[in-house]
Amino acid sequence: MEGGRKADAGMSEVRTEFHPGHGGASLAVHRMGAGRPVIMLHGLFSSAEVNWIKYGTAAILADAGFQAIMPDLRAHGQSAKPHDPADWPHDVLALDLAALVHELGLGEYDLVGFSLGSRTSVRGVLNGLTPRRLVPGGMGLEGLSGWSQRSAHFLAIIDRFGTIPPGDPAYYAQAFMKTMKVDLVAARLLLGSIGDTPAAALSAVAMPTLVLCGDEDRDNGSPEALVAALPNARHGVIPGTHMSCVTRPELGAAIRDFLLEA
Repeated sequence: MEGGRKADAGMSEVRTEFHPGHGGASLAVHRMGAGRPVIMLHGLFSSAEVNWIKYGTAAILADAGFQAIMPDLRAHGQSAKPHDPADWPHDVLALDLAALVHELGLGEYDLVGFSLGSRTSVRGVLNGLTPRRLVPGGMGLEGLSGWSQRSAHFLAIIDRFGTIPPGDPAYYAQAFMKTMKVDLVAARLLLGSIGDTPAAALSAVAMPTLVLCGDEDRDNGSPEALVAALPNARHGVIPGTHMSCVTRPELGAAIRDFLLEA
């Protein structure tokens, strides 16, 4: 099942399909461009539209000769939002990613993530995926090794959802979740399906990796520490905070330049 629309930030056409993820869950997959595939995974409570399409990041890659493949993660966007705990096994987002790579018949491809998408990308590699190049954006070591603390933060917001007043540090997260019409039941199950990734396990992530963060972004901990834990990584810096850097053209340009390296 497919549809097409023009991207807000350019004239490239976005094509939307639906494919089965792990256990048959329906995943919306948005594509732009043609050429070598780049799977792009968005952040927590966001969507492919907001993270990659709206501000032109996917268009930058499409214009450079890549095919941007942008799923809405389970519990996000147009993808399934199941309420049955049985639909949320450990690492289900990484299982969905592996199912999608198989379903689309991808051979050589690159893998890009932002925040939750970065965590999912790394978990996918640790579970056996072999992208040519990897870009975990908006991620530090603690966002992987200390996920349980990050999860507890968002679970507390769900518990207080609708009652958090202006001036509270969680107010803007609540406002974003309202804007994105987050399904709170599915969101809670999602948060419980993700575990910590020990720093020592990252030695298995051997492909060339760009840890790309805004210069004011430490929401997921230290990118420098993450680079040190990875065997073949370097640190990329773009302007912005965790929320604002995805709106800037420097994000797409940095991803493009890294993926175009020989």
